[in-house]
Amino acid sequence: MYQSTERIYSLHFILLCLSNALFSASFNMMIPELPAYLTRMGGADYKGYIIGLFTLMAGLSRPFSGKLTDTIGRVPVMIFGSLVCVICSLMYPIISSVGAFLLLRFFHGFSTGFKPTGTSAYVSDMVPVTRRGEAMGMVGLFSTIGMAMGPAIGGFVAVRWNINIMFQLSAVFALLSVVILIGMKETLVNKQRFRFSLLKISGNEIFEPLVWSPVIITFLTYFSYGAILTVIPDFSAFLGISNKGLFYTFFTASSIGIRLLAGKVSDRYGRVPVLKISAVLMAGSMLMMGLAGSSTLLMAAAVLYGISVGLNAPAVTAWTVDLGRPEHRGRALASMYIAMEAGIGLGAYFSAFIYNNQSVNFPLTFYVIAGITLMATLYLSFVYRPQQASVR
Repeated sequence: MYQSTERIYSLHFILLCLSNALFSASFNMMIPELPAYLTRMGGADYKGYIIGLFTLMAGLSRPFSGKLTDTIGRVPVMIFGSLVCVICSLMYPIISSVGAFLLLRFFHGFSTGFKPTGTSAYVSDMVPVTRRGEAMGMVGLFSTIGMAMGPAIGGFVAVRWNINIMFQLSAVFALLSVVILIGMKETLVNKQRFRFSLLKISGNEIFEPLVWSPVIITFLTYFSYGAILTVIPDFSAFLGISNKGLFYTFFTASSIGIRLLAGKVSDRYGRVPVLKISAVLMAGSMLMMGLAGSSTLLMAAAVLYGISVGLNAPAVTAWTVDLGRPEHRGRALASMYIAMEAGIGLGAYFSAFIYNNQSVNFPLTFYVIAGITLMATLYLSFVYRPQQASVR
């Protein structure tokens, strides 16, 4: 593996961050508008599938992205993920049935099944272990900027023009991400040429057993994100908030403010202490959402949630790389991302099931998700035992 000196903020690193921001903005800009879009098609009862199908495909594709990241290289995997966003975004205006919409959402999940795996492995190759958390925090910061920009831009464009223009703009953002990646230097030294036999996945290539603990924490903490993506648009409308992307702007803005600091803290004091604190804050934000009776309290909960995610994401990603073997870095990261997609997907499904399009069920939905999130802190406090020397 190629690894740089202590200097991490190179031109390649900055370009990678910019590509990440564009990619994140591309698929996030449509999320607040999709529930109403699907409802107009007659698919109000399928709102939970908007995120669920997307994350299902992302999870199913992770073993392939992990193997290809470790064989053909990080850059081709990143490019493929961004290209999927380009194609799918251009197809949304063409479809006109609920079934076609759900099928497209399913295939759109290939994008996040590939791009983040390649990106995290690329960053891990570039930076020294002593600054791994900081680097992950910076890359995540740009992803969060895209996450903040996306819904706000998407909501503005959909209201000012129409939703089809929003889909086309999403494709433009993803294409710009690809343009940046084309010139990136590959960091996998012993890369192979692509061949179809690489798509054959054996049982031991699906999961990296050394990263069980990060996988469990990722699964439990990302339940909340699935619930937020599914329920918050309707909850915002219930509270009289016209811009359904406003919640995401507040939460991502607060996440931006904490990510770089969080990465440095996990490098110095350890991943586990940071993850314990983040899970407690995340559960607290869910409780605040359940109690929210005004837009002000909901935005305050969004800020707290953003802080918790900003603490969690770089720490758990760096911890995964710490524990995994260098030659199977893509597989280790893919294992973590499978858990992420499973958490988001199940969080979306169960929150939609509990909510059931009944406003009276909003508090219960958030309280249940808070309980699931708090289990991450309980696991780290009473179950987890270090199995090997690593960055803690």
